[in-house]
Amino acid sequence: MIGSSQEFGLDPRLEPARVLEALKRLSVERLGAFPGVLYAPAERDLAEAGPDSYPELAGLGVLRARGATDTMNFRQQVAQGFEEFRNPFIRSGMALGLIDEAVIDLHLAGQRLSEILEQRYERQLQSLRVQFDELAVGMRVPAGPNPVSPGRLCSTLVAALAPGGVSEGLGRLLFRHYQSQLVPLLDALYPNLGAILNRAGYGTSAWMPASIAGFSAADEARETHPSAEATPVLPAAPAVQPQWYGAPVPLSPEPLARPMPGMRTPAVHSTELEPLREQLRLWRMERRSEGARALSPASSYPGMAPSQGSRQALSTSGMGGPVREFDSRELSSIASVLQADPPDVFARALVTSGRLADAMRSYLAEGARRLGMHPENTALSADGEDAVDMVALLFESLFRTHALQDRARRVYARLVLPYLKVAINDDSMFVERMHPARRLLDALTEACEDNTGATPQDRELLERASAVSQRVVAEFNEDLSVFEMAHAELEELLSQQRRRVELQEQRAAKASFGRERLAQARAAADAVLQRRLSLVPLTQAIGDFLTTPWRHHLVQTLLRDGEESTRFRDAVRMGDELAIADVFAAHADGAGLVRQLLALEAPLTECLASSGLDATAASHGLAGIVRGLSDPDAPRRLRPMPAPVRDEPEQESRLWLAGGTDTLRHDPRIAAELRALEVGSWLRLNDAQGEPISVKVAWISPLTSRLLLVNRRGMRVLAASVEELAVLSGEGRLVIDAGRSPFEAAMRELQEQLKIAVGQH
Repeated sequence: MIGSSQEFGLDPRLEPARVLEALKRLSVERLGAFPGVLYAPAERDLAEAGPDSYPELAGLGVLRARGATDTMNFRQQVAQGFEEFRNPFIRSGMALGLIDEAVIDLHLAGQRLSEILEQRYERQLQSLRVQFDELAVGMRVPAGPNPVSPGRLCSTLVAALAPGGVSEGLGRLLFRHYQSQLVPLLDALYPNLGAILNRAGYGTSAWMPASIAGFSAADEARETHPSAEATPVLPAAPAVQPQWYGAPVPLSPEPLARPMPGMRTPAVHSTELEPLREQLRLWRMERRSEGARALSPASSYPGMAPSQGSRQALSTSGMGGPVREFDSRELSSIASVLQADPPDVFARALVTSGRLADAMRSYLAEGARRLGMHPENTALSADGEDAVDMVALLFESLFRTHALQDRARRVYARLVLPYLKVAINDDSMFVERMHPARRLLDALTEACEDNTGATPQDRELLERASAVSQRVVAEFNEDLSVFEMAHAELEELLSQQRRRVELQEQRAAKASFGRERLAQARAAADAVLQRRLSLVPLTQAIGDFLTTPWRHHLVQTLLRDGEESTRFRDAVRMGDELAIADVFAAHADGAGLVRQLLALEAPLTECLASSGLDATAASHGLAGIVRGLSDPDAPRRLRPMPAPVRDEPEQESRLWLAGGTDTLRHDPRIAAELRALEVGSWLRLNDAQGEPISVKVAWISPLTSRLLLVNRRGMRVLAASVEELAVLSGEGRLVIDAGRSPFEAAMRELQEQLKIAVGQH
C-alpha cells in the first residue's frame, strides 16, 4: 500500500518488484504474438515465388503445425528475461555452448537484425539502461541486462525457430518479416517502458520529457501507436496520503492494465443478458429481505459494506464514512492483485454448491483491504454484483452438470478471478459462442470430465489442463489472446484424445452389436427348445442333452450361419430325431432305435464338439445317451424350460431403472424426441446416486434400435431402448443436450435454477 509506506517513512517510490512485474506484463502482451504472426505474410511471399519455393513452404508447414507451442514458448522466454533480471542466480547459472551448424544461419540472421535495431534505438536503450540500473539498486540485486534488448528478442526468435529445422532461405524471409513487424512495436514499447519507470521514480532524468510525454495517457498512446488500442500504464502514487482504514482511497483513473487488441471497451454489457441480470437482482433482493446468505449482496459477507446496486440510498457505513461503489476498472485491478494467489479458497467453495459467490466477495474484500481501502466504506456496484454472481453460478453449474473429478476442482478454482475480470469488462462471453474464454472453458471441461487419470494419456491431459490454467493466471491481464493461445495448446492434445476416444467408441459399438446378436440367437434357440420340450415326455439323458449341448449348438449355428441356413435346419432336425429315438426306446423297438442312433452319430458328435468337447469326450457323451435309451422302463416326463440366460444390457438397464423394465411408463413425446436423436448427440444423465454424467450416442443398434451411450473417454455407460431412456427423462435424470457445449449446458441450468428460485418467492 503506497500510503502506508509513506506513513512509515519508507521509499516513496513504488515497490520495485511491482514495477518490474508491470514491465514484464506489458512486454509479454505486446510481443507475445511472435512467431505465429510471421507465418501468414511469409506464406504469401513464398506462394508468389512459384514452385521453386516448395521446400520453404514445406518447412513453413512444419512451423505452422507447432505454432501454438512455439508462440507460448516465445512468451515464456520474454517473461524469463525479467525473471533473470530479478534473480541474479538465474543469470549466473546460464552456460555458454557451441552453435549447432544446422542453425548457424539463423544465428547470423539474428545477429544482423540485432545490430540494426541497436543502432536504431541507441538513445532509447541508453536511457532504459540507466533506469534498469536504478531499478536493480532498488531491488538490491546486481545490475542485469535489458530483458527486452534487441539481442535478447532476436535470440528468442532463433530459439523458437531452431527446432523446426528452418532452411537458410526461409530463415532470412522470417527475419525480414520479424524486422518489419517488430520495429513499430519497439517504437512504442521502449518509450512506454521508460514512461512506467519514470513515473515510478526510476531514472527520471534519463529521458527527454517530450520523448515519453505521448505515453503518459491512454489517448495520446493510441494516437502515437494506432495498432494498439491502449498501452498499459502504472498508476502514479497519490498526492494525498490516505488515513489508515479511514476514508476510502480512490484508485488512479488509469488502471494497472488497459484493454489490448481483442478486448472490447471496458464495461460493455450485452442486451441479451438483461433478463438474466434482472433475475439476479430480484433474487438478491428477495434473499436480502429474508436474511439469507445465498446470492445476497455484499452486506451478507464479512468485511464489505452493503451494495448500492440494490437501489437503496445508503449514505454512510458503520465506520461513519461515505460508501463508494467500485467501478469496473477498480474491481478488475483488485482481481488482478489477487489473481496469482493460491486457489485453495475457491477450490473448497466449489465442493459445496452455493458457496463460491460468498468466497469471491470475501476475497475481493481482502483485496480492497490490501490496496488501503476499508471494505466497510466500499461496495460492489450492481454490475459488479452481477459479474460475481454469474461467474460463481457458471462454475458451480459446470460442476453440477458434468462429472468433474476432485483433481479438476483446483484447475477451475485458479480460473475464477481471470473469468471474473473477463465478465467485468465484457460480458459477451456469456452470449458469444466463439468467445476465447468460453472456448477455453469448453476445452477444459472436455479434458477433465470423467478423467480419473487411469491411463498415461488421461494423466497427460490432466497435466496439460493444469498447466494451461496456470498460464492464464500468470499471463492474463486484459488481452483475450491469452485465452486463445491456451485453447490452442490444449486443443492440440485434445485432438489426439478425440481420435483415441473414437476408436474406443468403435470397439464399444462392436462389442454391443456382438452382445445383441448373441441375445437374439439365444432367444431364437430357446423358442426352438421350448417347442421341442413341450411335445413328448423325455428321459433324463435326452432331456439333459437337449437343454445343454443342443441348446448351445443351436446358438452357435445361428451366430455363424443364420436362421435360414441349411446347417441350422439340420441342427433343429437332429433334436427332433433324437426325441423320436426316445420314442423308439419307450416302445422297445430295438431295430428302429439302432437305425436312428447310427444316423445321428455324426450330427451328435458335431454337436458335442461345438460345446468344446474333443473326440474322446464326445464319445463318452454318445455312450451316455445310448445308456439312457437302453432301458425302455426308464421314467419319462415333460421337461421344464431352463431359465433364460440374462442379457447383459437388460441387467444394465435394471441397475439404472429402479422399478425394472417390466412395466415402462413414459411420455410418448419424449420417446419420439429421443428416437430422432442421431449418432453424436449429447445427453446429460444422472446415475442412481445423482452424479451427473455427460454421455454421447455412439451407436444405434440395427437389430433392437437400442442406443449405446458412452462418456467423454469413449467408455460404455449404458445401452438402453428409447422407452427406457424416456422413463429416465420423466424422472428428471436425463436431459437432451444435443449440440450444446459444456458452457451452454451450464448456462441453461443456471437460468433454470434462477427461474425456479425467483418463482418460489
